[in-house]
Amino acid sequence: MEKKFKRTLVTSALPYANGPVHIGHLAGVYVPADIYVRYLRLKGEDVLFIGGSDEHGVPVTIRAKKEGCTPQDVVDRYHKLIKQSFEDFGISFDVYSRTTSAIHHKLASDFFRKLYDDGKFVEIESEQYYDEETHEFLTDRNIKGECPHCHNADAYGDQCEKCGSTLSPDELINPVNAINGNPLVKHKTSHWYLPLDQYQQWLEQWILEDHKEWRPNVYGQCKSWLDAGLKPRAVTRDLDWGIPVPVEGAEGKVLYVWFDAPIGYISNTKELCDQHPELGSWETWWKDPESRLIHFIGKDNIVFHCIVFPSMLKAHGDYNLPDNVPANEFLNLENGKISTSRNWAVWLNEYLVDMPGKQDVLRYVLTANAPETKDNDFTWKDYQARNNNELVAVYGNFVNRALQLTQKYYGGIVPECGELTDTDKATLAEFKDVKERLEALLDSFKFREALKEAMNLARIGNKYIADEEPWKVVKTDPERVKTVIYISLQLTANLAIAFEPFLPFSSQRLREMICMETFAWNELGSTELLPAGKQLAKPSLLFEKIEDDVIQAQIDKLEATKKANEEAGYTAAPVKENISYDDFSKLDIRVGTVLECERVPKMKKLLQFRIDDGLQKRTIVSGIAQFYEPEQLVGKQVLFIANLAPRQFKNGLVSEGMILSAEDWDGNISVTTIDREVKPGSCIS
Repeated sequence: MEKKFKRTLVTSALPYANGPVHIGHLAGVYVPADIYVRYLRLKGEDVLFIGGSDEHGVPVTIRAKKEGCTPQDVVDRYHKLIKQSFEDFGISFDVYSRTTSAIHHKLASDFFRKLYDDGKFVEIESEQYYDEETHEFLTDRNIKGECPHCHNADAYGDQCEKCGSTLSPDELINPVNAINGNPLVKHKTSHWYLPLDQYQQWLEQWILEDHKEWRPNVYGQCKSWLDAGLKPRAVTRDLDWGIPVPVEGAEGKVLYVWFDAPIGYISNTKELCDQHPELGSWETWWKDPESRLIHFIGKDNIVFHCIVFPSMLKAHGDYNLPDNVPANEFLNLENGKISTSRNWAVWLNEYLVDMPGKQDVLRYVLTANAPETKDNDFTWKDYQARNNNELVAVYGNFVNRALQLTQKYYGGIVPECGELTDTDKATLAEFKDVKERLEALLDSFKFREALKEAMNLARIGNKYIADEEPWKVVKTDPERVKTVIYISLQLTANLAIAFEPFLPFSSQRLREMICMETFAWNELGSTELLPAGKQLAKPSLLFEKIEDDVIQAQIDKLEATKKANEEAGYTAAPVKENISYDDFSKLDIRVGTVLECERVPKMKKLLQFRIDDGLQKRTIVSGIAQFYEPEQLVGKQVLFIANLAPRQFKNGLVSEGMILSAEDWDGNISVTTIDREVKPGSCIS
C-alpha cells in the first residue's frame, strides 16, 4: 500500500551561476517541477518548492578569470539574472537562494564535520598538476597542452575543442597553466573521499528493490552504476573558491562542489523556515518520516541525486531520503545539442525580449514535447504550429466563442441552464471524471500526457459548441441557446483550473474574464462553477497567432550563430580522398546488439561494450564516454566494423572492432543506429 505523507518537499537542480539559463533547463527541470508544485497547492496539500543558484566550483572561477573579475562578481550577476528569468516564467519557488549565503556555508561545513568526526570519510593521497609560481593545484579545465590526436596546441585538460576528443591532463603533451602559461609539475596532495563502495549493498536494496516505480531512465542509470561497482569519491579539492574544509591543516582546500551543492537544498529550506516560522522547522521538512522529498533534475544529475546525495544523507543518519527523482532526458535545439559555449541555445532572458508576454506558449510547447523518456527536439516551426494549431485554434478558439456569445446574447451574464438533451448529457459525461484522469497522470509525473488530457477538455468544448451552432439556433430556439452557453461556460471554468499548473499566466487571465475569484482542484469536473446570473468581464483573446516572419527571425538568429561557429572552425570536416568500391567492400560493417556497456576504470573517455554480432559475443571499446551514460546504449542496435584488426590498450583491454559514430559541427558524438530492429550480424551494403 502506498504511503501517505503529511507534506512534500520539492527541490529542483541548482543551476550554475556562471551564465544565463536556457530552454533546455526549463524543459528538463523547472517547468515540470513547477507543474507538480502548482498541482499540489491546488489540492490544498502542504508543499514547499526549493530552488537556488550553485555558486561554487571551477566553471565560476574560469569565467571570472576570463572576465578579469572576482568569482563573487560573477555569481552576483548571474544569480540575479537567473532568479529573474525564473520569476518571469512563473516558476513559483517558495525560496530561491544561493550557496554563497552564510547559512549555507555554516550548514555545509557542519554537515562535513559531522561525517568527518563520525569517521565516514577515507583520506587518499594522489599526484596532481601544480603551478609552482602561483602555488596552486590546477583543475583539468585550467590546464592546456598539445592534443595527442590532432596536435592542437591549445587543447584543455578535459577536451580538445578542435577535434572533440575527450582528454585527461596526463594525455596532454607539454601541459601548462591555461591562464598564465606556466609549466606544471606533479605534486602529492591528500583529500577526503566518501567511500561509496561501502553503501553499495544498501543502495542496491533501496533503489533496485524498493524503488522499481522510478522512471526507467533513472532506474537504468542507477543500475548501470551499481552493476559497475561504486568507488570512493573525493569530497574536497584544492581550490581558492568554495567552502573551506573545516579541518585543521586543510588550508587551501574547499568542499567539492558536488558535495556542497545538494546541501544547498537543506540550507535554502532552513533560510525559508527561519524567515517564515509559520512553515514550521526546516528539520520537520527534512527529517520527519511523514515528509516526502522529491528531486526534479536532468539526466546528467541522476547519479548525484540517486546514489551520491542519498549516501551522504545515509552517512549523516538524520535525514529523509528522496521518495522519487523524476529526471528528464535532454532537449535538443533544431536537431543539434544545446551548447552554451557555442551559443547554440534559446536563452530565457532573450526569449521574452523577442516574444513578450508569451511565457505560457513556451511552457506549453516544452511540456508537450518534454524529454521525459528520451531526448527530444525543440524547433521554431513546431513552436509556431503548436501555438497556432492548438493554443489558438483549439483552446483559445473555444474560450473566445463561449465568452463572446455570452457577451453578445446575454450582456456577459451567465444564462440559466434549461432541460438537458442527450448531447448535453454526453458532453458533460466526457469531462466529469477529468479530475481523476489528470490526478493519475500528475501523481506519476507524466506531465506530457496530463497536458494532453487538459487540452482534451478544450477539444470537447470546441466540438460541442461547433455541433450545436448556437449562432444559428438562437434564431429558432433561444431557450436552447441558454443551455448550450451555460454548459460551454462551465467547461471554460474547468479549463481555468485544469490548465493552472501548466499555463499559469493565461489561466489567471481567463479567471479574470469569468470573474472566478476562488478556485480549487476538487472543483474540477463540476458543472456549477459559474452560477446563473453571474456577471462576467469583457472577454479578450487568450492567445494570438504567431506569423511566419516572427519565427523566421528566430531561425535566422540561429543560422547566424551556426555561421559564426563555422567561421570559428566548428564546421564539417573536408571530404577525404576518393577510394575505390573495392576498398570500401573490404570493410565488413554489421549491425550488433549492445548487451552490456560500462565505463573503463581509470580511462574516463572510454566505454566498454559487449556486443552480440550474430555469431558470437565480442568486446568493443569506444571513446564516447563523455557523450553517453552506459545504460543509454544497452539494448540499442549499433553499426560496427567487424573486420578491424584488434587493438590492445595499455590496461590489457582488447577492442574487437569499431562502433561507427557521427561527430557534428559542435563536436558532439552520436552513435549510428538503425530505424527498425534487425537480426544481429546483418550486413551493411
